[in-house]
Amino acid sequence: MNILITRHDKIGDFITTLPLFFTIKRHYPQAKVFALVSKVNFELAEQVDFIDEVILYDTNHFLQTLNAVKKANIEISISAFIDTQLGWILLLSRIKTRIAPATKLAQVLFNKTLKQRRSQVEKTEVLYNLDLAKILDKDINLIFKPPLLTLTKNNHFRNKHQLGNKKIVLFHPGYGGSSDGNLTLENYIELANTVREQNNTQVVWTFGPDDLNTKNQLQVLNSKEDLIYQPPTLLDFCHLINDSELLISTSTGPMHLAGALNIETISFFGDSLFASPKRWATVNDLNKQHNFIFDTHFKLVDAVYVIREVLC
Repeated sequence: MNILITRHDKIGDFITTLPLFFTIKRHYPQAKVFALVSKVNFELAEQVDFIDEVILYDTNHFLQTLNAVKKANIEISISAFIDTQLGWILLLSRIKTRIAPATKLAQVLFNKTLKQRRSQVEKTEVLYNLDLAKILDKDINLIFKPPLLTLTKNNHFRNKHQLGNKKIVLFHPGYGGSSDGNLTLENYIELANTVREQNNTQVVWTFGPDDLNTKNQLQVLNSKEDLIYQPPTLLDFCHLINDSELLISTSTGPMHLAGALNIETISFFGDSLFASPKRWATVNDLNKQHNFIFDTHFKLVDAVYVIREVLC
């Protein structure tokens, strides 16, 4: 049996489907589990132990994506996020069972749907995704244990910068991403000061391609003791996170990557329910998730306290 799970949007969204991939592969160990993902997640998906094969979802080449899905001879598809183009690809691929949330007009292209009303945020995105597995078997075991992504420690960054056994603490302000709530750069610098006060630590600032303005600002304000790094690939970033003690960031893709690797996280979320950790909590152990809502009740000193507790 060939099963296709699709999530063809951003990094964090893909990570929230990993528990679904895991539970499906565990429940159907003889099945071949395929992933249909966007270009940004392709290399990452290839590293996941419980994904057997990865297909690229190329929005600009419909026929190429369609032919790749057809070639895989899929019998069952589960789509955590849908649009009309995806629906046509799966329908034209003659997949017998096409599971999806009952959202958008695109739902008419699927034959097994589940009403979820995700905008009401009754549970996390992870749990909404897992609920789709119940359409295949209502008794499926949905429990999963972190880490969902395992990488060999390569210590490339640590060795290159001669960090020895220092605890690496990553800061990813992420103003160019999809975060709905965030600190000021000055707030992040204050938290970095707290990290430097702890024994045997190294602050590393990371930036994505959309964060160049912030990177330039930081280079003016930054302590010379800190390191600034823009990972050349997503997989390079994953290896750095894997070698780190803690990631401090807004709610964005790197936060979810740290969760998948079961690294400690301090995360800042917007004050709307849709943008909150009630919807976008990470997949690391609960005791490794330190989530703050950026609203009128937020106090930076609370994050300072957590940093000291984690690094002591």
